[in-house]
Amino acid sequence: MTDPKFIEDNRELFEAILSLESIDECGAFFSDLLTYNEAESMSQRIRAAKLLLAGKTYEQIIAETNISSATLSRVSKCVRHGDGYKTVLTKPRP
Repeated sequence: MTDPKFIEDNRELFEAILSLESIDECGAFFSDLLTYNEAESMSQRIRAAKLLLAGKTYEQIIAETNISSATLSRVSKCVRHGDGYKTVLTKPRP
């Protein structure tokens, strides 16, 4: 379960993200909010989580995404014990 303080402290950010209605709006918002490397890191983590859920090994994921083993370990922990990645990656896409 997510810490209620985390949600409250980040409410404005989450509400801003929920207000976006298209890929173009997301692109505009995140290009203003994040550096290219920050966005790339986030995308890399989502891709790694997707591959973990698909049963790929650490070695395969590192080769495919160039993610560090430390970051992959954190993503793996979240996939195993959290709900965020599973929620995002199992929802139907528009």
